[in-house]
Amino acid sequence: MTPEDYCHNLAAPQGSDFRYSLLGLPLARRRALCAIQAFCLETAQVVAECRDPGVARTKLDWWRTELDKLFVGESRHPITRALLPHLNLFNLPEEYFREILDGVAMDLDYDAYPTFNELSLYVHRCGSVAALLAAEVSGYRDRRATPRFAHEAGAALLLFERLYEVRRHAQHGRLYLPEDEMRQFGTHPGDLLAAQTTDRIRQLFAFQAERIQEYHRRALDYLPAVDCLDQCPLRVRLELAMALLAEIAGEGYRLLEQRTRLTPLRKLWLAWRLRRRERCRFRRLPTRG
Repeated sequence: MTPEDYCHNLAAPQGSDFRYSLLGLPLARRRALCAIQAFCLETAQVVAECRDPGVARTKLDWWRTELDKLFVGESRHPITRALLPHLNLFNLPEEYFREILDGVAMDLDYDAYPTFNELSLYVHRCGSVAALLAAEVSGYRDRRATPRFAHEAGAALLLFERLYEVRRHAQHGRLYLPEDEMRQFGTHPGDLLAAQTTDRIRQLFAFQAERIQEYHRRALDYLPAVDCLDQCPLRVRLELAMALLAEIAGEGYRLLEQRTRLTPLRKLWLAWRLRRRERCRFRRLPTRG
């Protein structure tokens, strides 16, 4: 198995949102995005799979050493070997990868966050930074606005994933809903382990959904028209996440009782429609000299 196959199998399994976000991209960009996503997933699994925090820290230290080797051209792991050709091609900063590792390490230091202010650093490191890397691969013209789009988009995607997987995370002793907000709605961490969505839990989940939608709105407000087509990979992931969030809301936020999903056909349709719309919009843009 080649490093590229390793990354693709990990990052873009059949039916995943990420897989649909790659449609229509040139090979080099697909491979770079898969390698970045594989790095995020593989390093996140260090904490998820290691019950001993000391072992997990040792493994994260190994990844930090591997980044040292990557940026001098001596990478060994399939993921870093897949990343190597793209570092200079797409201007991927070393500090972004290190920030992602710092975000993963936060799961060893925190199993809950008192307020959203404390959680926001984790969201930045594990969500926004990965999206900033993806934006670099996709390319953009507006050096000021488009990174802001990516930052907000990455936060929205991470917060949605943490809400969608709220029961699974609670079962592993991790709480990504701010404690003060849980108290605000009269709920407790143990409530997330029950296979029943009470009215209070539903209100709490709706509150989280409003925050995700606000991040989504800000992301789209920042994105300039000239970069909409190039940023379709992130746009597709946002589109699919927001469509699923709407389905979840329509079913009463029953996240503790069932797994709401979009069908593969609907995902394909949404991804194709967005890319087609942005191609048409791009053709109508004034010619740039």
